[in-house]
Amino acid sequence: MNLRDFVRDIPDYPKEGIVFFDITPILSDPHAFRHTVDCLAERFKDCGATKIVAAEARGFIFGAPLAYAMGIGFVPVRKPGKLPYKSRCVTYDLEYGTDTLCMHEDAIAPGEKVLVIDDLLATGGTAEGMLKLVREAGGDIVGCGFVIQLGFLDGPRKMKDSGQEHCFLLELD
Repeated sequence: MNLRDFVRDIPDYPKEGIVFFDITPILSDPHAFRHTVDCLAERFKDCGATKIVAAEARGFIFGAPLAYAMGIGFVPVRKPGKLPYKSRCVTYDLEYGTDTLCMHEDAIAPGEKVLVIDDLLATGGTAEGMLKLVREAGGDIVGCGFVIQLGFLDGPRKMKDSGQEHCFLLELD
């Protein structure tokens, strides 16, 4: 299945000069959605992870069913003020600004094996933020998975420079 057939390009969103790659067509097609989760599950089946960390909102869409498929826990990473318990937070750069992500301070045990999942790797800011949160908690990152990688931005280089193995299902140049 060619996932590119299920990604819609939206120019000038969220601001002029940015092309937003819309994954909602993947989600609305049951075969494409199942294929996407199954491909990620197959890729990471032997990584030894006991938890998946994913950022809201689109990371949740793939991270939660992947955790279910793999039989492991799911850790939601959210915007400030959205988690009810004590949290650790990190601020990071985006392609078009900055953002902050938070994770419950007890979500990852020291030494726990963690898989980081998101829908898209662009400049790498969100991924770096999640990696930092996991490392601060003492987690051992065993891999990073993305549905889409934007090869024309710095994210792939940043992931390579971080020393983290990562995979993607679709690369857009």
